Amino acid sequence: MTVFLRRIASDRGAVCTELVLVVPVLLLFALLAVQFALFWHASHVAQFAAQRALAAARVEDGSATGGRDQARRSLAVLGSRVLTTPSVTVHRSPTRTTVRVDGTVMRVVPVPGLVLHASGTASGPTERITIPTGARP
Repeated sequence: MTVFLRRIASDRGAVCTELVLVVPVLLLFALLAVQFALFWHASHVAQFAAQRALAAARVEDGSATGGRDQARRSLAVLGSRVLTTPSVTVHRSPTRTTVRVDGTVMRVVPVPGLVLHASGTASGPTERITIPTGARP
């Protein structure tokens, strides 16, 4: 009888059970950390592409199409796998040029509903030749 009670009260196999419960949770937290690091990286890639596009679009002989092409080239070199389905919007007026790059961050964790979007925006004055106003010396 005492052997039977000792066998019931023992902790044999408890470590295996704890490991089966704890390891998947730890792996999920590690993958979530990787997912948010990819979000951070994708945000910087989008910002860099927006700045490069702004530099190409705001020059005097530049165009919105030239800026869009420059952003797509930058995204192809840097973030084609990290920033999926990118979209580039360039608005160029006579005084101001604005570029916005949006995209979806690559998924590492297959959690339903966890879709992260990264974006970058750059804006600056459009270069143009102006004539100074006022009296000439």
